[in-house]
Amino acid sequence: MSQTIERNYGMGELLKRFAPYMMKYRKMLYFDLFCASLTTLCDIALPRIMSYLTNLASNDASLVTVGLILRMALLYGVLRLIDAVAYYYMSFRGHVMGVYIETDMRTDLFDHLERLSDSYYNNTKIGTIMGRITSDLFDVTEFAHHCPEEFFIAFIKFVVSFVILCHASVLLTLIVFACVPFMLYFSIRLNHRLRAASKEQRVQLGELNARVEDSLLGEKVVKAFAAEDIEIRKFAIGNEDFKRIKKERYRAFANYAMCTRLFDAFMYVTTILAGGLFLVKGAITAGDLVGYILYVQIMIATIRRIVDFAEQFSSGITGIERFLEIMDTPVDIADAPDAKELAIKDCEIVFNDVSFEYPDDHNRVLHHLDLCIKPGENLALVGESGGGKTTLCSLIPRFYDTTGGTIYIDGQDIRKVTLKSLRNAIGIVQQDVYLFSGTVAENIAYGKPGASRKEIEYAAQLAGANEFIEALPKGYDSYVGERGVKLSGGQKQRIAIARVFLKNPPILLLDEATSALDNESEILIEKSLEKLSVGRTTLTIAHRLTTIRHADRIIVLGKEGIAEEGTHEQLLQKQGIYYRLWNGIA
Repeated sequence: MSQTIERNYGMGELLKRFAPYMMKYRKMLYFDLFCASLTTLCDIALPRIMSYLTNLASNDASLVTVGLILRMALLYGVLRLIDAVAYYYMSFRGHVMGVYIETDMRTDLFDHLERLSDSYYNNTKIGTIMGRITSDLFDVTEFAHHCPEEFFIAFIKFVVSFVILCHASVLLTLIVFACVPFMLYFSIRLNHRLRAASKEQRVQLGELNARVEDSLLGEKVVKAFAAEDIEIRKFAIGNEDFKRIKKERYRAFANYAMCTRLFDAFMYVTTILAGGLFLVKGAITAGDLVGYILYVQIMIATIRRIVDFAEQFSSGITGIERFLEIMDTPVDIADAPDAKELAIKDCEIVFNDVSFEYPDDHNRVLHHLDLCIKPGENLALVGESGGGKTTLCSLIPRFYDTTGGTIYIDGQDIRKVTLKSLRNAIGIVQQDVYLFSGTVAENIAYGKPGASRKEIEYAAQLAGANEFIEALPKGYDSYVGERGVKLSGGQKQRIAIARVFLKNPPILLLDEATSALDNESEILIEKSLEKLSVGRTTLTIAHRLTTIRHADRIIVLGKEGIAEEGTHEQLLQKQGIYYRLWNGIA
């Protein structure tokens, strides 16, 4: 069963899986890090300049001349100019690199989502997917840009500061830096808690999005049952959970920040205490002590930047983790390694000992079904709800794979042909019509990308849709609204049928294709479908038996498989299940 894999990834694995996306833009990354190193020059140079001037003044004040001060000021001014230019590149190109990485990851994620089977979407809320593909990956952008910079800058400042301070006094430097390992240990532990809280927040945000989407898409049902108060209460519960989780996340962040600030204070106290004692004993000069304090200040400022970045780092790592959870969801239905293009000859469809059960609830629908649909035959499927009619049709384009047996088209096992060639050979009008947000023409053209307006209009005429389309305010350029809300059920159904007319496939699957039409439209569509089905293999599912009375053969599906088969007249003469369905006998 396809389902999002939720598991705990190690930090090493997350960074290893993320690295290829970053390495694709290694030139931008390396130059960004080079600019990051340039921005540290000012921070590192200033304490050195101040230490030099202080020591010089302490030894002989006359050596501190106006010319020397001007040269030092000019040197620092040049460094500040370099810093400004480098920071511009980091702010602009560094973020652009993050956007490129985000775009690549979103492309891969959407590509993977498109290849996941119906089973995955049956078990996953769209709202949670939307959260992963939008806000989660936005956090990855910030992570991709800032993470290398911040840690690289911190590394440079720590190493350079350590070397410079050791040159002044190794013992004092070791005393000041002694608390750094403890700070790192507690910071890592507290960061794990912050990351766990971040992930919980993301999960709850997805649930909240799904709750909102469910309520808004079903707003007509909500209003029809006057259930606004119920929906508000449901939302309030989810919203309160989100508030609680976010509160805990900020508590974890506050603990993390407090810990680092305490270590900051400890480093300052150690520097003042130990540095003062060293100065009293003559172990260091006044200039060196000034340099110590300034370098410790730089390190503490760097630590604080890392702390401030910790929340962003945690969000970015969580975004990568949630990205990988979807990317690691297996694609149940894919091309076989040796898959070939489907070669259409006569369009004979054979079900050989086919069984099927749904992977999520193991509901067994089809049991050792044997069925041969002859080339060009118009086969109708009827029976009680849950008998497997729609399931049988869904197996042909491989929306699901059989759990037993094999389906052949012109003698070719459909699991050994490419999905694209298989589905290109099949036209489907489903019971649940879905129209994309766009114009009428765009929705019809979905059946044949690049179709001319003339082809679109001809397909609409065949589907009996041309008259109502031209009556719309902008005709074929009229906007249908989200999910086609601006059209009636019958109008949406006819546009869906026009889509199949335009595709003009050799195999037709009509799942309640006329269920939403009035009697007049039904008659019109019946004639069009009869015309379209000539020379094509057609499977029609219908509850309204009047629509399939002229079918070449009618199959009545029962719990144990095919209960009856024959023409309309033959089945009526048997006075069995079909006879009772036709006459409305319970």
